Amino acid sequence: MGSKEEFFEHIEHGYTMKGDYITLGAGMLDGETMTNAYIKVPLKMMNRHGLIAGATGTGKTKSLQVLAENLSDKGIPVLLMDLKGDLSGIAQPSPGHPKIDERQEKIGLPFEAKGFPVEIMSLSEQNGVRLRATVSEFGPVLLSRILDLSVTQEGIVAVVFKYCDDNKLPLLDLKDFKKVLQYATGEGKEEFRKEYGRISTSSTGTILRKIIELEQQGADLFFGEKSFDVEDLVRIDENGRGYVNIIRLTDIQDRPKLFSTFMLSLLAEIYSTFPEQGDSDRPELVLFIDEAHLIFDNASKALLDQIESIVKLIRSKGIGLYFVTQNPTDVPDDVLAQLGLKVQHALRAFTAKDRKAIKLTAQNYPISDYYDTAEVLTSLGTGEALVSALDEKGRPMPLAATMMRAPMSRMDILNDDELKDVLGQSKLIKKYNEEIDRESAYEILSEKIERAEKEAEKEEKSTSQRSSSRRSTRMNPVVKVLTSATFIRGVLGVLKKVIR
Repeated sequence: MGSKEEFFEHIEHGYTMKGDYITLGAGMLDGETMTNAYIKVPLKMMNRHGLIAGATGTGKTKSLQVLAENLSDKGIPVLLMDLKGDLSGIAQPSPGHPKIDERQEKIGLPFEAKGFPVEIMSLSEQNGVRLRATVSEFGPVLLSRILDLSVTQEGIVAVVFKYCDDNKLPLLDLKDFKKVLQYATGEGKEEFRKEYGRISTSSTGTILRKIIELEQQGADLFFGEKSFDVEDLVRIDENGRGYVNIIRLTDIQDRPKLFSTFMLSLLAEIYSTFPEQGDSDRPELVLFIDEAHLIFDNASKALLDQIESIVKLIRSKGIGLYFVTQNPTDVPDDVLAQLGLKVQHALRAFTAKDRKAIKLTAQNYPISDYYDTAEVLTSLGTGEALVSALDEKGRPMPLAATMMRAPMSRMDILNDDELKDVLGQSKLIKKYNEEIDRESAYEILSEKIERAEKEAEKEEKSTSQRSSSRRSTRMNPVVKVLTSATFIRGVLGVLKKVIR
């Protein structure tokens, strides 16, 4: 191990920046904080994604808060997935505390308390800007991935979308999609068979059951209008600070399917909307996904492939993704390999499995002359972390145990009056919280079926009247049979069943 002086020079040289950067804290050696040995992350690399990990109570949320605050201060908007409900305090300045002053003095940074521009958002009926998307915007491929469909079932979903496009039937919510599926194997099966081939009733039944499962997790609140415009995530306030958009997800922790659905649709929409940035000096938007294991735990192989693809591609649009979870092993290896910044808080070894996980985690970090990484991982205190980052040219910087700086905003939630004040100032609530239920596939098909039934009844009545007025006994026997009321009612009865 090198001396403290050598370590200081090692950090100072390794973290020299030419461009703009965020200071996370100061380097530590043998448990001692090296004042002014600043650990910095270049803004240019913030779209290379990252990980904030550690056991419960080690400071993950505070590290997330520090990054979000400093990005906002640099004019970069942030989107936070708040599953525990403890991030809204970013809107208010920190009340301060002697321990915060002591921490900042050790680091060598003055403490400034301030709040940040916040927009509260919601996927459910909680207060906040309502986030929605239409089924059409979701598209057949992503919808099939979320529902974990077979190849045959994916084909049926693609046919349903094609039929709706060809017939100008808006697919806005799940009610619309279910209606078209039922129509395809019921009243409209002949229409579908002629244009698109036969559709299996058993396959549509499976798809319908999976949609109902999604609805039971609250997806019916998410699908619909008015669709959220992702451009509203990149707003800057009058002081040049980026908005911190906080999505309150406290009521969907036990509904991972809905969480995954929302996340994938949001990332897909951002990717398709934002322009290519090339080698930019700063990100356009940074997303923090708290409790990230909820995305991966129950995800199918197809869904994981979709997530991996988006993680690889979206950084070219200037978007950074940061996963926050207890253990790096919660994140699939293929995704973990894409993450440039890692802020690893302490891990606890209570079992043999825990010890094995810690050794595995230590192997994900650069070898250091100053640390036994596996040992440091279990000895870090609250608010301390191992940091591994990329320099401005994309090269790994020295691994550093870091005393993390304290958040400038409140480390607690807003009270009811403060929350009401934030919501009252929101321009987006006025834009998105009106529910719209315009005519779409459900109403159009229901009307079409009703018309067909009325026409069939009218034709049956007319035919019956004509038949009863004919009394000729010289009629050809074949014609007599073909024009008999019994025969016609039988034929029309079959047709009626088909239409229904």
